[in-house]
Amino acid sequence: MDSLPAGLSSTQKDELMDQVKQQIAVANAQELLTKMTEKCFKKCITKPGTSLDSSEQKCIAMCMDRYMDSWNLVSRTYSERIQKERHRMP
Repeated sequence: MDSLPAGLSSTQKDELMDQVKQQIAVANAQELLTKMTEKCFKKCITKPGTSLDSSEQKCIAMCMDRYMDSWNLVSRTYSERIQKERHRMP
């Protein structure tokens, strides 16, 4: 937190950090949604039209579920690894 602007109280610094964390979380969610949409569209939609047939709907739903499961697994594993690294630091 030493790199935050001088003259801010501890409470203001905490609030600023919380805002930055929220902005990062929103950006990550937007990236997840964009990538998931692109990948699942490419995989499941062979002939774009005005509506999705039942097999395309099922494919999209399953693709999105798998993508979210994978994202969550990677995120959880990454967080655990970061926690372990923090505990190793003096």
